[in-house]
Amino acid sequence: MEVLLLAIYSLFVWLIFFKFKWLPWNIISQIIVVTLPIFGMTALILYLNVVAPSSADVRVINYVVSVNPRVSGLVTEVPVIPNRPIKKGDVLFKIDPTPYQLDVKNYQALISQLKAQLVTAEANTRNLTEQLKAATGSMEGVAAKLKLAQLRVKQFQELADAGAGNRFDLEQAQADVGNLEAQLASALAGESQVRGKIAAKTPDGDQDEVANIKAQIAKAEAQLANAKWSLDQTVYYAPANGTVVSMALRPGTMAVPFPAMPAMNFVEDEYWILAIYGQNEVRKIEPGQEAEIAFRMYPGRIVKARVDSVMWATAQGQLPIGGQNFTSGVAPIPPYALAVRLLPDARDKDIFLAAGARGNGAIYTHSGEMVHILRKVILRVGAKIDWLILKLH
Repeated sequence: MEVLLLAIYSLFVWLIFFKFKWLPWNIISQIIVVTLPIFGMTALILYLNVVAPSSADVRVINYVVSVNPRVSGLVTEVPVIPNRPIKKGDVLFKIDPTPYQLDVKNYQALISQLKAQLVTAEANTRNLTEQLKAATGSMEGVAAKLKLAQLRVKQFQELADAGAGNRFDLEQAQADVGNLEAQLASALAGESQVRGKIAAKTPDGDQDEVANIKAQIAKAEAQLANAKWSLDQTVYYAPANGTVVSMALRPGTMAVPFPAMPAMNFVEDEYWILAIYGQNEVRKIEPGQEAEIAFRMYPGRIVKARVDSVMWATAQGQLPIGGQNFTSGVAPIPPYALAVRLLPDARDKDIFLAAGARGNGAIYTHSGEMVHILRKVILRVGAKIDWLILKLH
């Protein structure tokens, strides 16, 4: 574009000074003719960099998910092929489920056994009231017999003292009293035991035996849920549409949960387009503004886009306060720069962009619309140059 403007300027100089000779061609006019385009082009470019800033570093970044098995086991199947498109929900790999199936069956059997014990315990709890009535009745019966036996002892004692009674009958009556007192003590202990069982309740109102079995059932159900979860983890599904890369997993290998060594890396189809700008170039950039991108993988094509946001946080803004500062990513933003996220617009929404694709771009702010055409021409000329493959081998 600069060459075109200089060519137009040169045409006017030729017409004015040489063709029609409207002005004299002397040292003063020569200095003016030379310096005027220099200052003019410089001012125009500086103004263009403010109202339509360009970036020579537009990059495509994809989400990469490190795939690690959640359970350990022998890999039985890996149905995916690296670098081939994969749909969300497709199976990435399978682990032998036998140990986890056995755990599920074991806990299911344990829960069935505990539930049978719970039925028995609840039946025993319902029988405690009847047992208490029986114990109380038995105690009252023994107490009545004891009272009668004590009366007979008193009667036999009076007869024996008067010489009219049989000494053997007195001793027999005294033995009966002792026996009945022992029976009464046993009946009292039985009644107290039944009352203690009835009184022993948890805050939920259950008997201790019932509450204990319920607690065991709850624990077994939690273990069963964990076993089912582990069984579900033996099949790993694709978290999104994407591609598997760096796959080291093969049938017959042992898969273990070890984040430092993922089984495979999954690259999602969803991507971010980031345009890198100097910090003094983004002052007029706002969400929704028009943008254009020329990717090198599409020579001559201009991708229409819109500004999504300016990423105001950078790695240079992080300080290791109170501990280690771990950085991530393989393409950090250069120092003293900010990234602007761009979203493809209109017909370019479904364009395929490889992870790591690079190109040039420009954003057209709400200022200086009359000179935006210059940036568009410059961007399109650069896009045409991308058709050239400049190497000699």
